[in-house]
Amino acid sequence: MSAPMPALPRFWSEMTTADFARLPPERAVAVLPVAATEQHGPHLPLSTDTDIARALVRAALAHLPADVPALFLPELAVGYSPEHAHFAGTLTLRPETALRLWADVAAGVAASGVRKLLFFNTHGGNVGLIDALARDLRTRLGLLVYRSNWFDLPLLDENGQDVMARFDAHERRFGVHAGQVETALMLACAPQAVRMQAAQNFASSSQERARDFAVLGNGRSAKFAWAAQDLNPQGATGRASAATAADGQALIAAAGRALAALLEEMARLPLPPAQTPPQANS
Repeated sequence: MSAPMPALPRFWSEMTTADFARLPPERAVAVLPVAATEQHGPHLPLSTDTDIARALVRAALAHLPADVPALFLPELAVGYSPEHAHFAGTLTLRPETALRLWADVAAGVAASGVRKLLFFNTHGGNVGLIDALARDLRTRLGLLVYRSNWFDLPLLDENGQDVMARFDAHERRFGVHAGQVETALMLACAPQAVRMQAAQNFASSSQERARDFAVLGNGRSAKFAWAAQDLNPQGATGRASAATAADGQALIAAAGRALAALLEEMARLPLPPAQTPPQANS
């Protein structure tokens, strides 16, 4: 009697080329974590977005059903971060470089027979580029493509309560970079890298615009193309000094559950119809 076939790895780079023939083509999902290497104020490391991506992937693995064929690609640790280039240490790709890099990885996914792709993003500066690229990949490569930012997932605890309720409305609106939320996440996943003695209440200039400008400053009607120093001279915003590891652990657990649920749903989705040439006008 032959031995049972071993389970497939969860990480793309741990697969052998022969393993891809065992993937169910209608269900397999490739996950591309896209992050950044950029300044996060005086208290968090440049690796913050990448560290968070890794922690959330690990958390999702604990909840991912064995029959969901999700494969995690190597995370891309440099993204589109020109808004942080004023600060030493920041690495950023040009828009055309980022788009080409992500598109080339997606082409390798498609060439391997995997037709579902999730961009799992932990850096806000990547969002606009990914949105444009996703549509191109759908039409050019015939992939089913989704983009998910970790902070847009339904962040619920085991009792269905919103974990983000741990942070008040002021912090959720203005603590957009290296504030209480990101510092809490780092205290949970990489506490040795956090310099809490340098964490402060980093006030954002957006608070003044919200006070003084009804339309421009309402956070919805006009999008500010800010550089980090425009918000705070130290490149951080939010009450970082109020962060706790307990809050970070709750966020990681909630995001891990939500990411696993998202991948299970993507595996169940029907594949998009095959591409057909556009019909010429008759």
